[in-house]
Amino acid sequence: MELSQLGELGLLAELERRGLVQRIENDAAEIEGLIVTQDALVEDVHFRLGWIAWRDLGWRAAAVNISDLSASGAEPLGLIVTLAAPPDTRVEDVLELYEGIAETGVAVLGGDTSRADSILLSVTALGRSERVPGRGGARPGDLLVVTGPLGAAGAAFRERRYVRPPLRIEEGARLARVATAMLDVSDGLARDAGHLASRSGVRCVIELDRVPLAPGATRADLGFGEDFELLAATPDPLGFTVVGRCEEGEGVEGIEPGGWEHFR
Repeated sequence: MELSQLGELGLLAELERRGLVQRIENDAAEIEGLIVTQDALVEDVHFRLGWIAWRDLGWRAAAVNISDLSASGAEPLGLIVTLAAPPDTRVEDVLELYEGIAETGVAVLGGDTSRADSILLSVTALGRSERVPGRGGARPGDLLVVTGPLGAAGAAFRERRYVRPPLRIEEGARLARVATAMLDVSDGLARDAGHLASRSGVRCVIELDRVPLAPGATRADLGFGEDFELLAATPDPLGFTVVGRCEEGEGVEGIEPGGWEHFR
């Protein structure tokens, strides 16, 4: 069997079934109060250099990891950054990249560099949280809320550009106090709602008319992913935009299935 047949989610499920990975159900790992997450950005998979400035790429590499901390209600402590690049990469470009990381306000505490045929950025983010909602605690009757408009990433991609992911540290900390489940919208609204539904054993009902769209975005862009807003199931919306609810059952209703999955 090839990875293209199994898919990213299928691979993770198989690793979990065989006991080769543990506690991977949430956006980040929790180890004695320390929240740890890691994401890699690969050239021509996650970004195209002709469509993004080096400074924006640095912000993006940091922000997608900070987003996972935010989904855990965590305050960032620092980043560990590994950069692999071709030898002819301009030093000025690399400095711009690290300046973009610094603009997030989270310090780089270490990392590694390596030679490669294309750019690869691997970032590990560390944080602390008093309470991690996780993905598996949503209950029938909970409301589904998002922290901001969706679809910006998909709309930008149609124009061959990228937008800077938002930082939702404060919003994540507020929601983590009351939310029964939470994750960031990285794979598309339908797919990420499906993750929450599957782990929690509920049905997520999305009310499309209530989903806020970013300027220039359409409903089709909701399946693109990479918006990095937070999606939470909560008994108290705390003033955030309500986009649906949790019911008894399984799966997701009200929105077309779709979204991003590696290897497919």
